[in-house]
Amino acid sequence: MKATKDMTIGELLMMDRGAAAILMGNGMHCVGCPSAAGETLEEASMVHGMDVEKLMQDINDYLANKGE
Repeated sequence: MKATKDMTIGELLMMDRGAAAILMGNGMHCVGCPSAAGETLEEASMVHGMDVEKLMQDINDYLANKGE
């Protein structure tokens, strides 16, 4: 399972609720906000001034290592 930057925050959280900790750890504290659910990870990263590539790396590292 792999996340992409065109996924919405809602889709990511449906895939794995634990990803919320990664989002919050990267400074995206609005994961529970109703509008956030429809925002893509790339859009949310731009709004928060975050590096989307670093965020995606962190999320996908988390997802890859989760089963270990």
